Order: sequence, then structure tokens, then C-alpha cells
Amino acid sequence: MSDTTGRVRELNLYRQYFDLVASGTKTIEVRVKYPHLADLAAGDSIRFRIKGSDETCTVNVTRVTEYPDFEALLDGEGPASVNPTAPRDEQLTNIRKIYPPEKEALGALAIRMKLSS
Repeated sequence: MSDTTGRVRELNLYRQYFDLVASGTKTIEVRVKYPHLADLAAGDSIRFRIKGSDETCTVNVTRVTEYPDFEALLDGEGPASVNPTAPRDEQLTNIRKIYPPEKEALGALAIRMKLSS
């Protein structure tokens, strides 16, 4: 008998992105394809936390798509899904401030999500 229950991951988010996720307006989370996220899949859940606080928000993962870099991810997913409050070029700059080139070289993950009910 196999366990079909999705896993729960805990990830930190900056306040500005946390608020967009919690309101349901941010539907794509961008992450580097770190080894601990390589097996993230639809059916898993993510509990986002604002670092240093007890504030959390849980989402269900509906799809994970890998891209070679952040530009391809924004082109493939559409910037409005990643951050509806910022234009594409600003998003790319902000993402690259968080993840330097050596991290981006690992690959980019677009995590489609919806708020848990």
C-alpha cells in the first residue's frame, strides 16, 4: 500500500510576497531548483512563513514546472502570476537580488499554487 498523502514543506517568504500569496493574488512562486525542492510535486503543500515570525500561510501545489532561468520562467508563466504588482523587468531584477547567477544556474522552478481551504 503506497502513501498518496502529499508532503508539507516549510519555506520562508519576504513580507511583500507573503501578503500576495495570502490574498490569493500570487499564484506562482519562484524558487531555485535546490536538491531539497527537486521532488516537489502537485499534491504537496507549502507552509510559507515570514522569517522570524509565527505568521504562516498554507498553499496546495497544483503544478511544478522547471525552466533553465528566471527570464524563461517569467516568459512561460507570465509576470502577473508571479507578482501582479510589479512589471516584468522589475520582477527579474528583484528575483536576481535574491538568487545570484550561481543559484539561477541550478534551474528555476515555477510552483503553481492555490490557497488551502
